[in-house]
Formats: sequence, C-alpha cells, structure tokens
Amino acid sequence: MENRFDNSASWIILSPIEQSIKRKIESIGVPLKDWDISINYGIKTGFNEAFIIDGKKKDELIAADPKSAEIIRPILRGRDIKRYGYDFADLWLINTHNGIKEQGIPPIDVNKYPAIKAHLDQYYDIISKRYDKGDTPYNLRNCIYTDDFSKQKIVWGNLCLSAQYAYIENEVFINAPSAMIVGGNKYLLALLNSKVVDWYIRQLGVSRNGGYFEYKPMFIEQAPIPIASKKIQDKIEWLVDKLLALYPNNAIEKELDNIVFSLYDLSSEEIAFLDSKPETKAISSSENE
Repeated sequence: MENRFDNSASWIILSPIEQSIKRKIESIGVPLKDWDISINYGIKTGFNEAFIIDGKKKDELIAADPKSAEIIRPILRGRDIKRYGYDFADLWLINTHNGIKEQGIPPIDVNKYPAIKAHLDQYYDIISKRYDKGDTPYNLRNCIYTDDFSKQKIVWGNLCLSAQYAYIENEVFINAPSAMIVGGNKYLLALLNSKVVDWYIRQLGVSRNGGYFEYKPMFIEQAPIPIASKKIQDKIEWLVDKLLALYPNNAIEKELDNIVFSLYDLSSEEIAFLDSKPETKAISSSENE
C-alpha cells in the first residue's frame, strides 16, 4: 500500500486499486495549474454586513440615488452554489473596488455615490478598522482580477460533501472562500463534477466531520485533466447543455461519467470501485459563506 503524509498530520493509505486509479489519472491528465486558466478566490469584503445587501436595500439605494446602480452587482455565497447550477438569494455587492493600478483604473470614489456612502457610514467604526480594506475604509481590498467576475467562469463553494461546480456566463461576483476558474468551459465543468476527478481531489486533503471536504484552489489546481479530442469535448459539452436544461438527470450524468472513465482508461474493476462509493448530496454547510 502507498502511504502519504500531508500537513494535516494524518496518514493517507491507498489500496492497490486506488494506487492504480491514481497513477492512471496522473499519467493521462494535465494538472489544471498548467492550463491556460486562472483560479482565484471570490471577493473578501472584510465586513459582509456592510458591503453585501439584499434586494430591498439595493432598490432603496438606487431610488435615493440612481447612480448607485453603477457599482451594485449580484453576488453568490458558497451555500447558493449547487451542482451544475445555483440559487440566487437576491444578494448584492456594493463594489467599491480599489481600482487596478496596473490598468490605470482608479479606486471608486464613494463621495460620488452619496446614498451608498450614507449606508456605509452606518458601519464606519467597523469598516475603518478592518484588515481587508482598500485606500479608504469605503473601498474593498486590492483585487487585480476584479474584471474576471464579469467573464465566463466555473464556481464552487468552499466546504461541500461532494463536487458541486456550476457554470456562469454573465457578470456575477462570488464571496470568498468560494472560488472560481476563469477560462474554464463546459468540458472542464463536467470533468470536475465527475466521480473520477472528485475522487482524486479528495485524496489531497482530509475530510471534516460529517464528510465535508474543503475544496481549496490549492487542491483543485492539482487535478489532472485529459486534453481530449475536439470530437469528445464537443460531445461532453453537448451533454452538459442537455443536463443544464434538464437537471437533475441521472442518466445524462451517468453517460458523462462513462465518457470520463474512458478518458482515463479505467478498467471495469476500477470503475466498479468508484461506482461503489456512496452517493452524497452536494449540500453546503453553514461555514460555506
């Protein structure tokens, strides 16, 4: 058996069949860190109560000053992100970003948005002392990839029972510790949600009580993903489109898993081993902000 000692001070022992699966995954796939993508955490406000508002407050701020709409954007928490989809909880980010100096983009001047400034002033004593702040207490911390939230991306919650990656094409922010892959596509979405890749990622860390696993970017970036032919990628993306329209659909997910099994050249015994793993619902925990 193979022993692996990681920084959690726990021994991970792999059986012969697990060793065989792991070797095949690593020999066939290319780690995500070597793909032309970026993997980053979501927004850290330092004080969500001030910077994340509900739809009612958003409407009040815009009614008081229509310019407020310029810097209010939809945001998802980890608990809102589901497998192949998400539930929008009508929460909104006051995006008083700190600019992107490398691109000559200045920080948001909150004085140009009096309704928002008045709202944030209610929390001034707290936001002025927070660690995660920008040039002024009203600004969010530096984030050079702010523009990435407006791009096509794969998102996921931090603490889950099993893989629950979703695909977003439009401008939606996510709240840390949730994370995102920018440059990802529906092929990659299917691979990450597959039994094979999820099994591999979960070998990189230790599950918490109740079976929850912390899907940190440092684990996700190590996942070896095959570079499939265009024909196979197109087939997988076509199936994902069908699944997104019909979710949940066990038959389509099973078909996707079978294609992924073949991509990694798994034997019938190895497939049976992965199929024997108990199914778990991808439910977020209270820690999944």
